Amino acid sequence: MSGMAKWLLVDGFNLAYRCFYAVPELTRADGFPTGALHGWVKSLWRLADQEHPLATLVFFDLGGSNDRLALHAEYKAQREEMPAALQKQIDPIKAFTRAMGLVGIEQDGVESDDLLASQAIALGNAGHEVVIVSADKDFAQIVNDQIKILLPPPTANPKLGWRVLDAAGVMEKFGVPPAKIADYLALVGDTSDNIPGLDGVGPKTASKWLAEFGTLEGVIAHATELKPDRFQAVVTSSVERLRLNLRLTTLNLNLPTVAADPTPVQAAELYRLLAEMEMKTALADAKKRYDQPELF
Repeated sequence: MSGMAKWLLVDGFNLAYRCFYAVPELTRADGFPTGALHGWVKSLWRLADQEHPLATLVFFDLGGSNDRLALHAEYKAQREEMPAALQKQIDPIKAFTRAMGLVGIEQDGVESDDLLASQAIALGNAGHEVVIVSADKDFAQIVNDQIKILLPPPTANPKLGWRVLDAAGVMEKFGVPPAKIADYLALVGDTSDNIPGLDGVGPKTASKWLAEFGTLEGVIAHATELKPDRFQAVVTSSVERLRLNLRLTTLNLNLPTVAADPTPVQAAELYRLLAEMEMKTALADAKKRYDQPELF
């Protein structure tokens, strides 16, 4: 594939959860839930219209990360079971995604975050522009001139709209540059992944220490000089856990990537799926979008 292009990389479950909670309970006549599906189709169309990517890759978790679970049995353990109504919509979401001509990528025993990040780096290194669609803080660590994050509007404040996070934005949001995000998350913790930070260490303290001592190892090496003083003993007694945290918060960028080629829309299949789900408005929108006028 020649030339530079824009690629949209979508964190599938992250977006699916948002769609599920953002859209009111909608169901088919027989009671099958369709709210997340409505949100999913609308979101992907909105993103396509706003970003005009050459192609969109959607990453889904299948089995989670064997590596991280081996390190930390509680990793992501606090995540509640996926709501049954959303669980039922995951296979249809994947079918919709394929029919819309968007590549769905998943691999057992590997975390989709790592797959997505590896793909982002590969595309970025090839000179493409990469936009990651996710609210996951982990991705801030790979932001650079080629790779940016498109943050969905927070559920609590939808008026904020979609926001682009570039390297300057990462610095502004977290107080550290992308290269220090994994170290930062190791110190403050990452509740979404059930990684406990150090008691009492918040964003301001963590970013101050990293500005002063460079890295997590730098902070550990200077534990006896840390301010406020009460943290000196805390850090000294938590070295093993902090190092473990860093292994959990650091994305694995060595995973195989897929051939970067757009796939065609399967319009007839998409219409069939939308009709089957009784999504009449979306079906009308899809026909406007994908029907080629007949050539006379």
